[in-house]
Amino acid sequence: MTDLPTPRGKLTLGKELSGLTWLRVGGPADYLFQPADVQDLADFLKALPKDVAVFPMGVGSNLIVRDGGLRAVVIRMGRGFNHTEIEGNRVRVGAAALDAQVARKAAAAGVDLTFLRTIPGAIGGAVRMNAGCYGSYTADVFVEATAVTREGEIVTLTAEDLKFQYRQTELPEGWVIVEAVLEGPSGDPEVLAARMEDQLAKRDATQPTKDRSAGSTFRNPAGFSSTGKADDVHDLKAWKVIDDAGMRGARIGGAQMSEMHSNFMINTGDATASDLENLGEEVRKRVFQNSGIELQWEIMRVGEPSAD
Repeated sequence: MTDLPTPRGKLTLGKELSGLTWLRVGGPADYLFQPADVQDLADFLKALPKDVAVFPMGVGSNLIVRDGGLRAVVIRMGRGFNHTEIEGNRVRVGAAALDAQVARKAAAAGVDLTFLRTIPGAIGGAVRMNAGCYGSYTADVFVEATAVTREGEIVTLTAEDLKFQYRQTELPEGWVIVEAVLEGPSGDPEVLAARMEDQLAKRDATQPTKDRSAGSTFRNPAGFSSTGKADDVHDLKAWKVIDDAGMRGARIGGAQMSEMHSNFMINTGDATASDLENLGEEVRKRVFQNSGIELQWEIMRVGEPSAD
């Protein structure tokens, strides 16, 4: 492969990605780069040959890496990118800060970002995918983000730049979010803490949190998330149309649609990425045959299939 620049951070050749995703599947990346800090990332991207693909990766909570791996430099941020600083109602957070930790720290300071508490993943991914829960979305609390472009420039992004939509933004290819500023309403720390405990209890009672999954497999057909509110309707939920198509508990190899929540795909122990993706496509086919509804993947799938 092309000669790569020498960063201050860690650059690993042929890094297996299966251990970095929640589903524990996937082949190797050409390279894994863990930058020391923002400037290290900017210098590296500026010097990286333009024909080398870049893939920013968070904690792998919503991701299937295919068995043949990823022909790219995978960028994964760690300790230099997990800060949380709170001033008034504004929370400045590094892209690697976990959503749950940000929610807890903000609540302790009297800032309501409680919807983040049960969202698996880190802030960089939450911004990029406009993560949401209980009827609230990252877009609702977003002030600005800092990103490094594929050319190595450090830029500030507004909501207008990102064009937030349901479960997506228009972040340009190869750009890496390194920090975000969020602003939540004021709240009593004890009330916020109690709300988060309630959210966790509800999640654990209805979702297979002890299994290897990547959260919701498919978007809800109506184009919005479950709000978790009492008046929430269930006629067009992904789990409902999966159930109606008889696919709760369906299996291919080591992949299974959870018996507990049929929109959660789990690795029962020895699934390949191919098992998981094939099961998802079979669910999509059966749902379409049964109801005429075409489910859209919520889990991101990247990389090359296995050569075998």
